[in-house]
Amino acid sequence: MVKNDRWIKKLSLEYKMIEPFEIRQIRDGKISYGTSSYGYDMRLSNEFMVMKAYLGRDQHKDFVLDPKKASDNLFETVIVEDYIEIPPNSVILGKTIEYFRIPRDIITIAFGKSTYARCGIFVNITPFEPEWEGYVTLSISNTTSLPAKVYANEGIAQILFLGVSETCEISYADKRGKYQKQKIITSAKI
Repeated sequence: MVKNDRWIKKLSLEYKMIEPFEIRQIRDGKISYGTSSYGYDMRLSNEFMVMKAYLGRDQHKDFVLDPKKASDNLFETVIVEDYIEIPPNSVILGKTIEYFRIPRDIITIAFGKSTYARCGIFVNITPFEPEWEGYVTLSISNTTSLPAKVYANEGIAQILFLGVSETCEISYADKRGKYQKQKIITSAKI
């Protein structure tokens, strides 16, 4: 069953499931973020990892990206004030402002904001498994032939919390998942 706003508020205020937590949905000329009826719109921080090739550093132009051999040296960390421009047909990594602590009896799914999707910008986020915690690393794709802006400190995706009929035998924390308690943008790991 999808959890509602009262449940999200209770778990976030009493158990720090989402920190920092915005108790209501904020719009005010921004791409919305905060608590909605049946979800939470998470915000994008101002920190990104951008492939060096996008920044004009062509030493990797003949490189084939392999998720089994991903290397952070292909990326450069970029801190922005208000927004970042994603080059045409490109991908950057970002992270959320919010830190999440998922209860053992919950799994999540997330979807990119429709405001961005209508501009050809798509966000990929895998489910947050039971007892996963950390800042969320986001893959943000510009599928258009034009540069596209993505705004820091504003909404980027909505997360839905799903209650389970029975608690799992082994949680993400139990198996010591490779992305557990991540504090920085984390590229692919094997």
